[in-house]
Amino acid sequence: MAITIGSGPDAAPRKQTLQSNYIDFAGSSTGWEQQYLPDLMEKEAEIYGKRTISGFLAQIGAEEASASDRVVWSEQGRLHLAYTATNADVSANVFTIANDVDGHAVGADHGIRVGDTVLISQSNATIRGYVTVRTAGAATITVLPYSHADCDAAGLTDGQAYKILVYGSEFGKGTEARSSANAPAFKSHSNKHIILKDFYEVSGSDASAIGWVEVSGEEGQNGYLWYLKAEGDTRARFGDYLEMSMLESELSLAAAAAGVPAGSADTGAGGSGTEGLFAAIEARGHQSTGITGVNAATDLAEFDAMLAVFDQNGAIEENMLFVDRGTSLAMDDMLASMNSYGAGGTSYGVFDNNENMALNLGFSGFRRGSYDFYKSDFKYLNDKGTRGALNDTVTNIRGVVVPAGVSSVYDEQLGSNMKRPFLHVRYRQSQTESRKMKTWVTGSVGAMTSGKDVMEVHYLSERCLITQGANNFMLLN
Repeated sequence: MAITIGSGPDAAPRKQTLQSNYIDFAGSSTGWEQQYLPDLMEKEAEIYGKRTISGFLAQIGAEEASASDRVVWSEQGRLHLAYTATNADVSANVFTIANDVDGHAVGADHGIRVGDTVLISQSNATIRGYVTVRTAGAATITVLPYSHADCDAAGLTDGQAYKILVYGSEFGKGTEARSSANAPAFKSHSNKHIILKDFYEVSGSDASAIGWVEVSGEEGQNGYLWYLKAEGDTRARFGDYLEMSMLESELSLAAAAAGVPAGSADTGAGGSGTEGLFAAIEARGHQSTGITGVNAATDLAEFDAMLAVFDQNGAIEENMLFVDRGTSLAMDDMLASMNSYGAGGTSYGVFDNNENMALNLGFSGFRRGSYDFYKSDFKYLNDKGTRGALNDTVTNIRGVVVPAGVSSVYDEQLGSNMKRPFLHVRYRQSQTESRKMKTWVTGSVGAMTSGKDVMEVHYLSERCLITQGANNFMLLN
């Protein structure tokens, strides 16, 4: 069945006066030049339902005040020592440490010491060995295998990618203590606030002109004054921008392009931008396109590949799935296919077989392995006025996996460990100024602060998003 998409009404906000803004009183037989009174339906039809998309961050995050241009936080490193090695000379039992298991270059700063016992694995062999030499100031170590005279005889070959894991140590009787210690590692991250602004203006004459349409809106405005509608829509749109900016923004790491504001913080070469959720996951989290066998999680094998990634990281048991409509339906079909009666008829959802009851063909959550997933529609990814307009592109985001609960981090501003949601918004505030959501009115209409015959409504916010533990998040591409 083909579906033809209608163009819909031309209802996008614009700053211009058109003939279509006015009733044609004397221009055609369908206008008001006839003597008969038309039957006017005064109430404005709400054809798009709830138009705002905000609410995602309110479900899974929190908001806190901040009194600095920059927010800095630290996150724990991994407890155990595991690395990748290259340039091995297996006949000489020498390996060169390159990166840790997360892909960060470590080189000579690795934590392997003389006396450690290690596992060394490549594609065709795994051996257990004993570290006899750690070259000072270099990334090389010498490992003697327990089972053979050298690593070559034990089955390792040159030119391979090696994974090295420290699993313990061994020392002889009466030997000296270790000569070096390993210090705990942590990662420090930072983000900066951005200032968002919007503005609405109406003349005194228009503010006092009654309309024939009874307006309504998400901000509770109602009546026959059109400026109430326009101001309320501007406020609602600005509220959506606050959330969309926290999702989509990117921090400038290069010189700001011409015309991009320099910002007020020292983060980034130009100080412009801020790190939103999607950018944080792309930089420090995971994407389904980078995992073998995963494509928007439409069968259990794909979910199992995702679970393997979560096992390698924080293994947060409860996770929220915020997905677009296509992915949501694909997950429903996947879960329905797990029912043994699914091939011969639908037996999940309502089991009473009562013709007066609705059949529930959707799922709100499921458990796989030791993980619980709770699925929710993400309006931002569905609405044609937002990212829903991009859902036909190859690189578009189909959903995001967000861990539930809180994380323990060291807050350098407070000087102590704090438990916070993995996602929370920081807004600027002091004892005399709150910039969480600031609005004020100027002009001579209502406010009477100037001689200008207008009402000017200003909106401002200064905020940033803190994404802690991004290694527990995943984008579904």
